[in-house]
Amino acid sequence: MKANKKIFSKKSAPEKSARILEAICGCKWSFTVYRLLSVGINRPGEMVRSVEGLSTKVLNQCLKRNVEFGILKRIAYPEIPPRVEYQVTQVGQKFIGILHQLEDIQDDLFPEESTESEDSL
Repeated sequence: MKANKKIFSKKSAPEKSARILEAICGCKWSFTVYRLLSVGINRPGEMVRSVEGLSTKVLNQCLKRNVEFGILKRIAYPEIPPRVEYQVTQVGQKFIGILHQLEDIQDDLFPEESTESEDSL
């Protein structure tokens, strides 16, 4: 028997982007944070107050992960009391654009389901 020739090497997968996608999609609150930012809610305290079931600890983990991946930018103002805001970066805009494209594909595959629900970006 002839051995099958391997087509892909171990390094051919986009490891970093796959890790980012896995981490972001694995966090159910990331999409909620993107929606909050899109409507102008950019301060952590306001985010927690705006979403039922979202705790400060979980939000901070989610925001930190998104900042580490470059999707969000943390802006700390030198004020008393301290003020922190988050913004979507240019890379984050591209990433969220891809998520919108995935939503469009979902609409094509499942036209009977509306993407105008609360879970939509």
